[in-house]
Amino acid sequence: MKAVFAFAVCCFALVLLVGVFGLFSTMPGEASQFFSAALRFPSQQEPKAATLLFVGDIMLDRGVEWQIHRSPPVGGGGDWTWPFQHIADFLKTADLVFGNLESQISNTGNNVGSDYSFRADPASIEGLVYAGFDVLSVANNHSFDYTRDALEDSMVRLKKAGILPVGGGLSKQEAYGLVIREAGNSKIGFLAYTNSGSPVWAATETNSGIAWIDEDNLEEILKDIRTASAKVDILVVSLHAGEEYEPEPNQFQKTFSRGAIEAGADLVVGHHPHVVQSLVPHTIQGGSHGWIAYSLGNFLFDQDFSQETMKGAILKLVVEDKKIKEISLLQTRLTPSYQVELIE
Repeated sequence: MKAVFAFAVCCFALVLLVGVFGLFSTMPGEASQFFSAALRFPSQQEPKAATLLFVGDIMLDRGVEWQIHRSPPVGGGGDWTWPFQHIADFLKTADLVFGNLESQISNTGNNVGSDYSFRADPASIEGLVYAGFDVLSVANNHSFDYTRDALEDSMVRLKKAGILPVGGGLSKQEAYGLVIREAGNSKIGFLAYTNSGSPVWAATETNSGIAWIDEDNLEEILKDIRTASAKVDILVVSLHAGEEYEPEPNQFQKTFSRGAIEAGADLVVGHHPHVVQSLVPHTIQGGSHGWIAYSLGNFLFDQDFSQETMKGAILKLVVEDKKIKEISLLQTRLTPSYQVELIE
């Protein structure tokens, strides 16, 4: 008897469900849409594409600062957004923007004595924030232009402004450590090193400094890259190396960059030559490959003695489903008053 009763209840419920479905299917408007939506199962989330932009050398001292202080309005210069006013809207379309900072942002420290020592006004950070920078390498041959004090101060100021420094730190662990930012639904990792400057600037367990690389610690660095690649979806390695004003990479650039890709990096971005060098793929065992941009040239620098040093490149990377989907180089130029423009 119980079995018969249970069967009858099931039949009644089935008839009721069919009747309700028929009622809502014949009703126009919101009622029908609501019922259909209730029956719909959630679909798998579509991969979210992210755009990453990488620029070259940035220097906010010397001639760049001079132009900023004489920029409009007349008599009221000092607008640190001036160099970026023609390029900021484009940079802000990206999910993440990276560059190489060649002038410490500080009012501390003292000039080490070089004619090419750079230190930018603390107010200059306003321009970097306005332009939309997220991560900046501080590992280069100008890191110690105003001693360790200025480097430490500059890194603190960047962090307070929401910009992550990479390639420098208060200890070896921090300077050589992995910096991670999210873009879209991908985890992007950054490492930065310099082969230009001095090995004595290298951070230690007890002293601040930068991430120095040469033939002596190359294998150790490649191991760090292997470890880092397992922690992120896309790994970017920045290298400050090469010969100034040379259009071709030197042997160290090639050796390190290829080794970094083989160790697990997806992209190597180069700085220091102050002119644009080639963008090339590097195939590794198994058929996969990474990309090497040997030098992105000058993004913002006062080297107006040649056309090549007044031009640069922005590397555009589109990441989708945690992989590089598109990569391209976009040309930039500097106006005589040191404003960055995209060459259409």
